[in-house]
Amino acid sequence: MPQRECPHRQRGSPEDSAAGGLASSFAVTPAARLLLEPGSIGPVTTRNRLVRAGTSESMAGPGGEVTDDLVTLYEDLARGGAGLIFTGHFYCHPRGRYGKRQVGIDSDTCIEGLSRVTSAVHRHGGRVFAQIAHAGSQTLLPDIEPLAPSAHPNVMTGREVADASRGEIEGVIESFRDAARRAAEAGFDGVHIHGANGYLISEFRSPITNRREDRWGGSAEGRERFPIAVVEAVRDELPPELALTMKLGFRDIVDEPGLELDDAVAGAKRIAAAGLDAIEVSSNLMSDYVSASIRAYVAVTRRRALEDLLFHRLHRSAEPEAYFRPFAQRLRGQVDAKIVLVGGMRRPETMAHVIESGDADFISMARPFIREPDLVRKLESGRTGTVACVSCNMCLMHEDVHGLRCWRMPRRRMFEHARHRLSGRLTAEAGMAGSHSK
Repeated sequence: MPQRECPHRQRGSPEDSAAGGLASSFAVTPAARLLLEPGSIGPVTTRNRLVRAGTSESMAGPGGEVTDDLVTLYEDLARGGAGLIFTGHFYCHPRGRYGKRQVGIDSDTCIEGLSRVTSAVHRHGGRVFAQIAHAGSQTLLPDIEPLAPSAHPNVMTGREVADASRGEIEGVIESFRDAARRAAEAGFDGVHIHGANGYLISEFRSPITNRREDRWGGSAEGRERFPIAVVEAVRDELPPELALTMKLGFRDIVDEPGLELDDAVAGAKRIAAAGLDAIEVSSNLMSDYVSASIRAYVAVTRRRALEDLLFHRLHRSAEPEAYFRPFAQRLRGQVDAKIVLVGGMRRPETMAHVIESGDADFISMARPFIREPDLVRKLESGRTGTVACVSCNMCLMHEDVHGLRCWRMPRRRMFEHARHRLSGRLTAEAGMAGSHSK
């Protein structure tokens, strides 16, 4: 499908010319060659199959506004060759704000700042989707009155919450619609709805947190009515040249029976039919982030541990890659939408096998792009071996405290990290870290 014109993108740019022939370059490994092939999601074409997954940037101003640091982050990712960028989650309503340094898309005043992000990405031939979200009862902010389908304590934090009224539910749906309009006006190439990792949509989909008996609950079909309504509202608001994708949870990873894979896949079929171009698979409710979403030390061998000063890992085996792949495999063939696989892929050979096998159409990563925003350019130049990221999760311990960065490189940052830990700053708020990073 031909690539659409964008007012912020210069056609014929050096980035476009470079991307055209790199996949066939003699220096590129066979695995990288497959990953560097162009792809498409709905009406949007991408220069390769590598997606920067959304993760908290912690770079917004006090009112959720875009800052220079945020623009630089996304410009570096686009310059580094990422085929598609999912932003960190933007809150669509003030009551849906997750953290104090989270970007907002809840007001028309946000549009001008967000357009700086899209302009920066398009200057380098990239594509960027705005990830819109509502935190539900998982907000970090004590002054916010949380919103959730039922009066059930948050499964991760224990925070108490009241039943949402029907009017509040309908109001949130309209907030997602309005956020989609703002994303379009700001120049984004698509919208990515956050429907995973314990946030509001996850809470509606789980029988643990949705105990309603009205049309918004009461059965597996009823619990899917809210995400379907959100997708329909967003799809209705987007112009046809913009794509619509969704990060969706496929299992509650908690200590009690909840949403299971069979019901999640059946629900995903109905949600996708409401207008999705692609689904990024993930976890639904989570009792903690590390075991359910951001597993540590993925593909870190003993040799790699020694090279990166991970002495406590010298006598332990590497953690397995692609831990959400079974979700993608079950979803494949059930939906017409493209599948984006996220979750601990660190070797190009693993990524290529996922694409080649047909289990997914795109590979999505967050933590590797934190350490190497130019990861794609390195693959284009013949880079071999695992990515540099060792999934230590130090970066995520700073969520909502410091701006997103790798704290292992340069090495002096490891000492800075230790100083911050000793100061006690990385405790209450940072304990929630990693809400959507893989």
